[in-house]
Amino acid sequence: MSKRLSVVMIAKNAADLLPECLDSVSWADEIILLDSGSDDNTTEIARAAGVKVFVDTDWQGYGIQRQRAQSFATCEYVLMIDTDERITPELQHAIQATLAAPVSGAVYSIARRNYFLGRFMRHSGWYPDRVLRLYERERYRYNDNLVHESLDCDKAQVIALSGDLRHLTCRDFASFQRKQLNYATAWAQERHQRGKKTTIAGIFAHTLGAFLKTLLLRGGVLDGKQGWLLAVVNAQYTFNKYTELWALNRGYSEKA
Repeated sequence: MSKRLSVVMIAKNAADLLPECLDSVSWADEIILLDSGSDDNTTEIARAAGVKVFVDTDWQGYGIQRQRAQSFATCEYVLMIDTDERITPELQHAIQATLAAPVSGAVYSIARRNYFLGRFMRHSGWYPDRVLRLYERERYRYNDNLVHESLDCDKAQVIALSGDLRHLTCRDFASFQRKQLNYATAWAQERHQRGKKTTIAGIFAHTLGAFLKTLLLRGGVLDGKQGWLLAVVNAQYTFNKYTELWALNRGYSEKA
């Protein structure tokens, strides 16, 4: 007998992205959306589409918010997605086939195709960019990370699914940069709280490394102009992360 599927997502002010996302998962047994305090009509759009909507504005980071969202799911399997992601028909078929004959204890990886300034990237570390998103609800959950959260599933068998998850990562550069800065700040705060430290030399070594890794090791040069721009963006993001950590280490930042 096929297992039932809960699509789970967290959201805030996602009214422009949500309809297309919901259309791509309308075949699921239930859709759960946990809103963190939208002031647009995100929740109204979701409810009108038959989504089970919950609200929790006590933001403690992406990992914990995903845990809370999952707690409202009722089906045997969870598919965790974001509002700027879309399930392709090929991926839908792969998921449905998996639910018809799942492997107990396994988690399933999905190839994510990321959009950057007019192009779905094919290299640069942005494709296939496999992420673990399909799993048994009662067996696994996300970790507590403030950002860059991941599924807590050590030693689980990982099975790759066919089909892509289309991710509208960067449609607007200014918005993308603001989000990247917020991620960098949260990353630095988390590492600082764990006692991690860095130096000026470390800042520049990591920054240069991020640029070269994206452009050369991950084939960013094959993505044309966007590949070069993404290499700079990744270097900038890395610079921001480690500079904020350096400032927190020395009491130069008010975010401590």
